[in-house]
Amino acid sequence: MEVKDYLDKAKENMEMAVEYLDDALAHIRAGKASPRLLDAIRVDYYGSKAPISNVANVSVPDARTIAITPWEKTMFKEIEKAIINSDLGITPENNGEVIRLSIPPLTEERRKQLVKQSKAEAENAKVSVRNARRDAIEGLKKEIKKGMSEDVEKDGEAEVQKLHDKYMKKIDEVFAAKEKEILTV
Repeated sequence: MEVKDYLDKAKENMEMAVEYLDDALAHIRAGKASPRLLDAIRVDYYGSKAPISNVANVSVPDARTIAITPWEKTMFKEIEKAIINSDLGITPENNGEVIRLSIPPLTEERRKQLVKQSKAEAENAKVSVRNARRDAIEGLKKEIKKGMSEDVEKDGEAEVQKLHDKYMKKIDEVFAAKEKEILTV
């Protein structure tokens, strides 16, 4: 394998770690309404589990409310049951037309818990980036035994380190943005 192959693989893994972090942080409630809060909730739809967005229109009329308009009247009970049974911790209000979720303001203690949870997700992403760097460097060291020159290997290691630093910075930025979002009252 060439140095470029190791770099590409490491970059791909690091990119995936940042994407995973983005996704994980999107599901952490920061006191603002977001349709992505419902992504993990599945409803029973004709015998199979489907995301709420597949059986209803999900909108955010204001910063503290999520409105869910089921496409079929029969889905009201299913959607309500799925929300109540989820770990969202919000009780749905149903007026026969729309299911509303009122997002309560976060307490200071809850904000600190969410920041801690976000930090743990960021740390997981950092571990993935470090693992990608380690794998790439180990691969390059094996290539020396197969005839690659040490200079080329050292240059490859330096490139891997640059990638590592770039993605670590990106993870810190994503976490800082989420932390600010959570702590903003």
